Amino acid sequence: MIAEIAAWMFTLFVVDPLHAEMRQHLEHANAPVEVVQQSRQCLASHVPRLVDRAGNEPGWAIATAIGISTGWTSPDRLFDGADPSCSALRSLIGAQNAREAEG
Repeated sequence: MIAEIAAWMFTLFVVDPLHAEMRQHLEHANAPVEVVQQSRQCLASHVPRLVDRAGNEPGWAIATAIGISTGWTSPDRLFDGADPSCSALRSLIGAQNAREAEG
């Protein structure tokens, strides 16, 4: 029961906003088709693992959701930097976070 609630909260506060944010970033950046495809591949492969982890580790899920929603943790840390499909997504998140910090 707690695992399901943690996974649901993680999805509600991290995954859903992250999907919306990525769509917005990709539209505003006029990203090439390749970047969009790589970002989608990254999300498709990593999100199910993240939700499973949230269900198995409720403490991690809550801490991560709070960290990301408050801006203490960058969402790019959720994705494997060694995964080539995630490099474009991590770069996009990092560039957006840098712009938000400047403005």
